[in-house]
Amino acid sequence: MVHSVVIAATGLKAEARIAERSSNVKAIVSGGREYRLQALLHEAIGAGARGVISFGIAGGLRPGLKPGTIIIGTSVLHSSGRTYSADARWSDRLFEALPNAESGPIAGSGSIIASRDEKHAIYLASGAFAADMESHVVAQIATDQSVPFAVLRVIADPATLSLPPAAVEGLNPDGTPNIPAVLRSLAAQPSQLWDIIRIAGATRRAMNGLLRCHRLLGPGLGCADLG
Repeated sequence: MVHSVVIAATGLKAEARIAERSSNVKAIVSGGREYRLQALLHEAIGAGARGVISFGIAGGLRPGLKPGTIIIGTSVLHSSGRTYSADARWSDRLFEALPNAESGPIAGSGSIIASRDEKHAIYLASGAFAADMESHVVAQIATDQSVPFAVLRVIADPATLSLPPAAVEGLNPDGTPNIPAVLRSLAAQPSQLWDIIRIAGATRRAMNGLLRCHRLLGPGLGCADLG
């Protein structure tokens, strides 16, 4: 039996809404919680899936990658030290369909990489172009379950920008913004307001990039041989 559904693993509800604009796509939202994503992925793959794509925005690690830059992950570096290779055919289709996209390794992380110094250190150690909190879970579970996976990410915060505390703390488990937490953080540290404004602008550019990806990729977000 050939399954027709592609699972899009996202961290944010807004990313999931974009992914599901493509037909044959079912999105799951981690809200930045690794255990939640693991459970949702096992359930979704168990129900039948043609493939799994890690889809959303990411933090830049490689210098020079501006907000809005599309990254196609050729491999995922897990925190365990293992490297998982993305499905080559699917990745090639993404690269062919998305003009000006970059392709390279992605670093998976169980927490937000907020500091530009930490970003630089990870880049020097791994050569990864970007980092996110879903790709390593997708890579491990999809590989263990013999399901092809791909990674499509758009840079939000570049390598030179550190995330302020309000940006790190402002996410609910369902992937929606935790506005009260952001306001409390701003009240405690008003000096981060300018950084929040910069991050908001960069995130808007990244989300617009995701929208362009969905329009260009069509059904199944570029997954080949949909049933």
